[in-house]
Amino acid sequence: MSHPTPHTVAELTEAVLAGAHGPDPAELTVTSAFWLYNTTRLAGGDVTYHNHYLLLRVGDSFGACSFEAGELAPRFCENASGHSLDKLLRDESAPVRTAALDAYLARVRPHRDADDAERVMLPTGTPEVRAQARDAAVAGLLDITPGAKVALIGVVNPLVAAIQERGGVCLPCDLNLRTTAWGDPVTDDMTEVLAQADAVVATGMTLSNGTFDLILQHCVEHRVPLTVYAQSGSAVARAFLGAGVTGLNAEPFTFSQFSADATPMYRYRAALASNGADR
Repeated sequence: MSHPTPHTVAELTEAVLAGAHGPDPAELTVTSAFWLYNTTRLAGGDVTYHNHYLLLRVGDSFGACSFEAGELAPRFCENASGHSLDKLLRDESAPVRTAALDAYLARVRPHRDADDAERVMLPTGTPEVRAQARDAAVAGLLDITPGAKVALIGVVNPLVAAIQERGGVCLPCDLNLRTTAWGDPVTDDMTEVLAQADAVVATGMTLSNGTFDLILQHCVEHRVPLTVYAQSGSAVARAFLGAGVTGLNAEPFTFSQFSADATPMYRYRAALASNGADR
């Protein structure tokens, strides 16, 4: 199905509500809603990651969005099952809208059925083994020369290491971390790292915290490759391939940290978007 190229998450949402990407969202119903909170501290590390997720199941697919502590209460799930996606796509909460949009796009075109996706299996193993394999897969989407500056928006320590192992200079940015595992300073100013970047890696959480559109616009205007690592909104980020996103490591639920068994991820690649009339 052909559909208009989105330039913002809001444009994509409006197109979905208008039926440009498939069936009317009013015809698709949430069967299960999950509010999840988990903490992770990898062996040998001194950083504890605190993660909150909203998951919405629609048929044989899941929509997912990570959010900040206190942004969405567990009681949301009490009445979410049975709601149609059109209602949730208009919800006042950005994480709810993102999860609903992800659920819709994953339902109409599952990653497992995408012809343009490269399936990558995370190995059975410990959290450390799986995290290293995951972040190596993300870094493998980067086409960087030695010394290239890579803005990492949303810091995951194994991904910092994976970028450096490929000769890149990592410019870490995160709202919650102040240093990497190696003591390197982490800024909370996204514009600071974007201004220096030869390439950008951003997490899917940027879709719900309002920064994705700004990152996308910068990368298009400056012709900087943008790779997205997405547990949150992996099908949403896919909609921007070729429209600013040049690489995507999509990890739909079940996420690596929730399983010790082999689980799939899906890698996508696209060319740099023009910074001309298509915007």
